Amino acid sequence: MRVSGDQSKEGSPIKLRVLVLAFFVASIALMSTVDLVFSLGWRRFGVFPRDFGHLEGVIMAPWLHGSFSHLFANIGALVVLGWFCLWPRISGFLLVTLAAIFGAGLAAWLLGGRQTVHIGASGVVFGYFGFLVLRGWYERTFSAIAVSFGVLFFYGGMVFGVLPGEAGISWQSHFGGFVAGIVMARLLRTTSAENRLAEE
Repeated sequence: MRVSGDQSKEGSPIKLRVLVLAFFVASIALMSTVDLVFSLGWRRFGVFPRDFGHLEGVIMAPWLHGSFSHLFANIGALVVLGWFCLWPRISGFLLVTLAAIFGAGLAAWLLGGRQTVHIGASGVVFGYFGFLVLRGWYERTFSAIAVSFGVLFFYGGMVFGVLPGEAGISWQSHFGGFVAGIVMARLLRTTSAENRLAEE
């Protein structure tokens, strides 16, 4: 049983979720756009592998992109996958996002090639991907399993992005974000009863 006052404090769960996701995605789009339009060279705040003088890149990299095509490719996936990560709790989305940012950044810092700079939000996208795909396995609820299969159907090809391959693509960030997402799926697993309570 829940106290009825909780609902009034939350307001509209849908609206709150929209605002949280919109703020996060808009912050990435705005910062990247300003950098690209005015040629500010903010890529210097990206991840420089094993360079202790640029540790800020571990956190800043998702807000920086090398081109608008790079930005738009990540924005679409962030919106779609991020939306499903917002359920059943917004706190879960925030934790998965933080884990993916740090996981992707640290993997790029540790495994990236020398004299390379890693930027972009794709590590976060892979974090969401790993989280959603494995959440169905860990939770064993109909909704979680359905989302897992849906994500695999539409985004399954992403799994190859965690392997070394195309030049100029940070597979290290993808790998780190993906692993972080899997870990969070295990840590944040909920029972079917908890999911029903969160959705009521």
